[in-house]
Amino acid sequence: MSNYKKETIATHAAYQSKNEQFGSVAVPVHFSTAWDFGTSQRAAARFELSEPGPIYSRLTNPTVDIFEARIAQLENGKAAISAASGSAATFYAITNLAKAGDNIIVARKIYGGSAALLNNTLQNFGITAKSFDSDNADDLEALIDENTKAIFFESLSNPQIAIPNTSKITQIADKYGIITIADNTVATPILYNPLSHGVDVVVESATKYIGGQGLTLGGVIVSAKHLNDKLKGNARYPFFNEPEKNYHGLVFADLAENFDIFTLRIRTILLRDIGATLAPFSAWQLIQGLETLNVRIRYISQSALKIAQWLEKHPKVKSVNYPGLKSSPKYAVVQSDFTDGLASGLLSFDVGDKDLALKIANGTELFRVIVNIGDSKSIITHPASSTHSQLNDEELKAADVGPGLIRLSVGLEHSDDLIADLEKALA
Repeated sequence: MSNYKKETIATHAAYQSKNEQFGSVAVPVHFSTAWDFGTSQRAAARFELSEPGPIYSRLTNPTVDIFEARIAQLENGKAAISAASGSAATFYAITNLAKAGDNIIVARKIYGGSAALLNNTLQNFGITAKSFDSDNADDLEALIDENTKAIFFESLSNPQIAIPNTSKITQIADKYGIITIADNTVATPILYNPLSHGVDVVVESATKYIGGQGLTLGGVIVSAKHLNDKLKGNARYPFFNEPEKNYHGLVFADLAENFDIFTLRIRTILLRDIGATLAPFSAWQLIQGLETLNVRIRYISQSALKIAQWLEKHPKVKSVNYPGLKSSPKYAVVQSDFTDGLASGLLSFDVGDKDLALKIANGTELFRVIVNIGDSKSIITHPASSTHSQLNDEELKAADVGPGLIRLSVGLEHSDDLIADLEKALA
């Protein structure tokens, strides 16, 4: 359905009710853990990857397949693979490229949980991280060496709501044949497609705006249409170009004509062996979220802009981070690269003092003190003491997460009511 608009893709891609056994208009939930091959010969063919088809729900499931196909098309990618959470998706994307002794380069402005995973936890696997300034990427090239396997950043950072210099990042990465990975959770595939701007891999926490109601954990990884060509024959990535012991010497690059080898390797190695798999019911819930994502993210973005404009004028607010504001240095980028100039439902503002920030967060009624984002209910968070509490003072400063910073995830309530709630808390 690549010729259709995103609203249509999100509603119809990869499922046709007239071809379904009972004509179910809604996508069915397939709760089976295993699938009948019919013959041992067919089972063997699927295990040796010579015949596609379901094997076991840890690897593939028809309901999950539909969710993955819709995300892949919405992101303008070649293929997608889901995971049990956004963190699991990020872990799979990195470990599909890097091993002990390798390094990755990570933007300073990213979600605190991702920073902890990429900068600290992966050290236990022998994968080290270097930090770069994604706003301008002036320091990026000097950090690259022969063991660099990935460059990771966010298309809209959480909680700074900063937009990276994607063009420069991808140009440098391509010069050295390095894979770029962009977390597109905040922008969503409705507002922005990193793969259409030269990025190689997208990861998303589907838990957030895709699910939309704070009900379901899930993550997804999407590969670019050009990624096979970048991996095949690239000595930097032996996982794809050298014989794989798990499959009797199979070389993933040899399958590039018929498969997306990046997601294929995650499915047949990492998902198979680690098992952080998206459950069928979770996939079904996320499919429901996709069907309304376009409507929700547009409304939420419009409300967020109104709130940002109001906050910008408040005497107790030192600064507002929202690239949809005309005062933002990234306003022109949003207008040119993001759908209809919309900048998502996430914004942050600084009141200069931790005690005041906590007082404001605690003083709201409609905004809930939660560390999630993308819910239909509006959320207020003090990042320095919660989502980014794993970072030390120096790291917080480098990430532009000050003690007075407050993050808002705007929901579906009326913007007038949300502004009144903030006005009372700021009084």
